[in-house]
Amino acid sequence: MNKIASLSLFAVMFFGTGTLASAQCPSGCLFYGGDFDANNPNADGLANENDAIIGGYPYGAATYQNFINSQTWNVTGLFTNNLSSISTPSGYWEIRSGMHEYDGGTLIASGTQSGSNFSQTPTGRSDFGYTEYTDLATGLNVKLAPGMYWFAMVPTCPTCNGRSFNSNSLEGLNAVGTQVSDMQFFCTSFFDGCFENADNDGVFPTFSSGVLGTEVPEPGTLIMLGSGLLAAAGAVRRLI
Repeated sequence: MNKIASLSLFAVMFFGTGTLASAQCPSGCLFYGGDFDANNPNADGLANENDAIIGGYPYGAATYQNFINSQTWNVTGLFTNNLSSISTPSGYWEIRSGMHEYDGGTLIASGTQSGSNFSQTPTGRSDFGYTEYTDLATGLNVKLAPGMYWFAMVPTCPTCNGRSFNSNSLEGLNAVGTQVSDMQFFCTSFFDGCFENADNDGVFPTFSSGVLGTEVPEPGTLIMLGSGLLAAAGAVRRLI
């Protein structure tokens, strides 16, 4: 079986310009790679799944999207938009640092979310005969110091006979936050190859994936905020 045909639906530096959560990014969005555009001739998707067809441990195939945070983040959720034929009850996720081609770097945190901590919602987009869904894992509590990281969020249904492909976002439409284009990775225990550059299997400058959470104020910011509140309190006392 041809690897690219099996993994991909269709065989520089990039900075997201969004500063606020877009309509396509759930509330609390800190990063989003951007929307899938079915009208683009390079529109595609790369296998992102753990099911009865592409299975393994801890996943059959996973896409890794990078992001850069300039201050400390408390990550509470991860999501991927997937062109899928699977009704998924759970999702496996990872956050890594220091990834390079054929080098998975350091695993920061991982887990499987299900029940109230996992949801699958149609985005309203579709292509290649598949409906696109947002597969969202919540209930995370991962603090990340400023830096560059990669994450995977894999829809998981070991008994499902279907496929799931993480949508690409070629122009970064409605993107939020900052990432480095063409430094996304792909790993599979089903086919040969792990942590290879995703562009080896198509055109994948960025995936339609995102990070939810809150920014953690730096100590200096807290001190300044406290000083401002004290000054304001003093001004109020003088007016009284």
